[in-house]
Amino acid sequence: MSLPSVQLLESRHNFPCTYTFKVIGSVDDNFLARVIAAVRDELKMELDPVYTMRSTRNGGHIAITLEPNCESPQQVLAIYSRLTGMDGVVMLL
Repeated sequence: MSLPSVQLLESRHNFPCTYTFKVIGSVDDNFLARVIAAVRDELKMELDPVYTMRSTRNGGHIAITLEPNCESPQQVLAIYSRLTGMDGVVMLL
């Protein structure tokens, strides 16, 4: 996956702002909890970020949409980096 540049993020978003991450992955290995924990840890959040989750038609994967408040493009890129390396991630948008 090619990450967006800081310049691109700054041109499309007014930081600080709510940023939307979409993660598709396996339903195994507590995937939802691990994705939420990665975002919380990176942003040093006490509570879970706003998110929604739905299963794919066959039930083998879940799609998670997270909408945390990010202070900078660097935070966005740090979250992408954490999620990219996570076991079970099939797609990250």
